[in-house]
Formats: sequence, C-alpha cells, structure tokens
Amino acid sequence: MSLTMKGTSRLSLVATRTSLDKKLSGLDSAVILKLSSDLFAMVQVLDSSIALRRALTDSARQEAEKNSLAAQLFSKVVAPGSLALLSEMIAMRWSSPKDLGDVLELLAVESQAAAAEKDGTLDRLEAEIFTFSQTVASSPELRAVLANRSTVPGQPPKSQLVSALLSGKATASTVTLISTLVDHSRGRNIESGLAEFAQAVSARKNRLIAHVTTAVELTSQQVERLSKSLSQKIGQQVRVNVAVDKNVVGGISIRFADELIDGTLITRLLQADRALASKSA
Repeated sequence: MSLTMKGTSRLSLVATRTSLDKKLSGLDSAVILKLSSDLFAMVQVLDSSIALRRALTDSARQEAEKNSLAAQLFSKVVAPGSLALLSEMIAMRWSSPKDLGDVLELLAVESQAAAAEKDGTLDRLEAEIFTFSQTVASSPELRAVLANRSTVPGQPPKSQLVSALLSGKATASTVTLISTLVDHSRGRNIESGLAEFAQAVSARKNRLIAHVTTAVELTSQQVERLSKSLSQKIGQQVRVNVAVDKNVVGGISIRFADELIDGTLITRLLQADRALASKSA
C-alpha cells in the first residue's frame, strides 16, 4: 500500500477515495465492515496473479470486458456495492497494475476506520495499532513469530495468535487489521505494515477535522453550529479546531482535508480587486 502515488494513479486514488467517502456516509458500520472485508479479499486475489492485475488495468481493453472479468471472479463472493466500487476503479487509469491492489488495500483500511468512526472508536483504533507496534518492537520473540513467512501444512495462521493476544483488549477493527496484515503481509515486514495501516487510519481521522481560522474567538455555540453545518455538508461527523489570527480582518477560513473554504474579508477584498482589474484591462 502506497500513500505517495504519482501521476495517473494519484489522480485515480483521489477520485476513488472521494467516491468511497460518498458511499460510506450513508452506510451503517456493519455494512462498512463487510465492504472492508470484500476489499481485502479482492486484494488477495489480485496479489495472486500479475496477469489478472494487468488485465484489469489495461487501458487498451474495453471497459465492458474488464467488468465482465471482475464479475466472473467476484460477483459470487462480494457484495454488489463492493463490486461496483471495483468497477469504478478499473475504469480509471493506473500508472502500474500493482497500484490497483495497493489502493484497494488502502480503501479497505480506511473503511475499517470509517466503521470505527461510526461506532465512536476511531481514536481507540489509532491508539491500539500504535500500542501493538510498540509491543512488537519491544519483543524480539513476538516479532520473529509474526515475521516468519514459512508455511507448514496444518499450522494455524498467525492471525490466531493476534486474536489470542488482543481478545478482550482491543476493538474488532484493530484485531481485523492486524490479523489481515500478519496473514497477508504483501512483502512488507510487520513494522512497516503496521506503520502504513496506522498512517491510513490517521489520514481518515484527519479528514474528519476542520481547521478554522478566525479574527476573534468563537463561542462554544458558534463552534457547535459550525461543526453541525460541516457535518451535514460532508455527510459524517466533523470535529472543529479553531485558531485565532488577528490578521484575519473578518469572516472565517476553513481548511478541511485538502480543501480550503475561505470566506475571510481579506480574501473577498482581494477577489473583488482582481475582478475590477480584469474588467479594466
């Protein structure tokens, strides 16, 4: 899983993530967890065949042909909404066939985080992944067991060990994410895998925080109204962090994820000045 994609894959990642967010806003946590499970399952299938990855990302192939192939593989094992998301993705362009699987995995992790957010346990999920990574770092024996990639017939999966260690101590999403990672590392060591999953969860969390800059301190009622308004616009609960900057003459500036919603007086004056200049030119 890569969070630093470039070129066409980066554009496809942004578009797919936006589509996913719209879908998640209207789903309950149980449906979201099923979506996450489906996405992880599709990643495993894609990882098993480079020919399949190439077939689904080949821009020279007809979209209908690619959708037919995806349906043959997944329609009986994943929910229709999960297959629809994959169909959107294979209609896009990817810099590398591997990027399709990487983004699917990223969206699977973010879906787990979205389910945790719905249940009010997103902060706990983030903390538990970090705590487990610290446990691995401080225990060479545990790290060696989880890092062992050799398979022995009849040997239980490493996820059973994770479940035993975390049962009753961590959320279901934490157990699912770490179990998936140790059973399907995708070539990563345990430390880097946990770091990537933690980064994806943190990115999901950060997209639920609006950074607000005002010229004067807002009252608690104003902050509450602003949070409610943004939550309605985004379709999920948004927290508001407020900073006071006296250089802001009036109005309010809101940064949400990669979007800047700027309503400051200074900005409006600059926009009016540019409009007048363009008319007189």
